[in-house]
Amino acid sequence: MAKLTKKQKEAVSKVDATKAYSLEEAAALVKDITNVNFDASVDLAVRLGVDPRKANQMVRGVVTLPHGTGKDVKVLALVTPDKEADAKEAGADYVGLDEYLQKIKGGWTDVDVIITMPSVMGKLGPLGRILGPRGLMPNPKTGTVTMDIAKAVKDVKAGKIDFKVDRTGIVHAAIGKASFDAQKITENANELIQTIIKLKPTAAKGTYIKSISMSSTMSPGVAIDPKTV
Repeated sequence: MAKLTKKQKEAVSKVDATKAYSLEEAAALVKDITNVNFDASVDLAVRLGVDPRKANQMVRGVVTLPHGTGKDVKVLALVTPDKEADAKEAGADYVGLDEYLQKIKGGWTDVDVIITMPSVMGKLGPLGRILGPRGLMPNPKTGTVTMDIAKAVKDVKAGKIDFKVDRTGIVHAAIGKASFDAQKITENANELIQTIIKLKPTAAKGTYIKSISMSSTMSPGVAIDPKTV
């Protein structure tokens, strides 16, 4: 097992491993124990009482964080010429179609989100093996396949994220930066949790929210009491 640095030991000593904190306490504590020389991401991990292998227990959705993610999200809008002006005005970083399809075919994926139109999806099909593993394939369920390109771009830039339960039953999502004040982290976390709660599958039995943990880049996790959210 790797030895902890002095800073890591100090951070671990501040977290009571036997305690489940409130959302507000966790946000303040994560800020306190974050000690890196860059603006660390703050992440939430929510363990659900679902079986992701069953289609009727899949949990997937989108949420617009009230204070954004703190990340400059790079957006590629794959659109026909008549929609290019809308996409550029809305703030898309890259706008076009065939030239970007060729770049992706060559292995270029230097973007965070791809937004496109229903009529273009047919051209993206062959690129699924490149985009799929990177989570970049547009999907109508997450609002990234739409005719309202401008709104989709603005939503993503404003802090809209999509999330999906993984095969172990956990939803992982970045909910801000350590530079955010604790209140903003709390409100972003609460927005995500409440959205997940609303998406509870009817087929899921027993306890739905099993555990919640908040952490920042390289910090220990802070357990949150599900009863407080």
